[in-house]
Amino acid sequence: MNLTPESKVLIQGFCEFISGTHVAQMKAYGTNLVGGVNPGCGGQELHELPVFDLVEEVVEKFGTIDTTIICVSPYDVLDAALEAIASHIRQIIIITAGVPPLDMVQLLRKAEACETLVVGPNSPGIVVPGKILLGTQPSEFYTPGPVGIVSRSSTLTYEVAYELTKAGLGQSISVSIGSDAIVGSSFLQWLQILDEDETTEAIVLVGQPGGGSEEAAARYIAEAIDKPVIAYIAGRQAPPGKSWRQTGTLATVIGRDPNFGTAQSKLAAFKEVQVPVAERPSQIPELVKKGIK
Repeated sequence: MNLTPESKVLIQGFCEFISGTHVAQMKAYGTNLVGGVNPGCGGQELHELPVFDLVEEVVEKFGTIDTTIICVSPYDVLDAALEAIASHIRQIIIITAGVPPLDMVQLLRKAEACETLVVGPNSPGIVVPGKILLGTQPSEFYTPGPVGIVSRSSTLTYEVAYELTKAGLGQSISVSIGSDAIVGSSFLQWLQILDEDETTEAIVLVGQPGGGSEEAAARYIAEAIDKPVIAYIAGRQAPPGKSWRQTGTLATVIGRDPNFGTAQSKLAAFKEVQVPVAERPSQIPELVKKGIK
């Protein structure tokens, strides 16, 4: 991973998923945005960034690009990501929501073969407070500190950060892995990253109904994570049998346990491995302080 102020960052596409405000916020935070790619707009300037037709043109001008932020329409995400991988970009953040699941399957096979980290789709990105902002998260909610955040949600990611900041607990890394049915990197990958990160002393995991990623994370925490982990599961009051929008789309499969993917299933998984679970976001700082002590 390369998440430093010197990292060269590219934006692919300028559509409804990102605005000039987000670009300006990243620049103001010190993110090294070198340009954008919008086919047919090469030679122009958008949001005070030079625009190119192809990713390879950006690489030719600026050298190796560390991270690309993809903001194209859902059906163009696969092509944009494959173009980035072909140009040896090894960190991809997909802001776009609603990417076709089969496109994600194809992308993840290619990303795994090329050792490329994919965050999203439907993710507001990554923040390393005080160093770099990649995506659309509001930077004013963050402050540098020892708490890592890994979340399946979007807005809850920075709501949790704000609760921590108000309590005097800064953050080391905050990442939303994405809310679509199929996402790139997993809770397990980011738990390992945060466990190995020297600046992280405690980890907050934010989950929500749909799929089985939180249950897998609970087992992984018990087996492999040494740092204290605090969990929060959204949607506890969701009606039984209802899918949780994007993450629940693939959970309704004939023959599955009727409890599969529910908030109750996830709460039970964390309780079984003795991971403290907050009942509401405002309770998270208190549990983190206990965990660090």
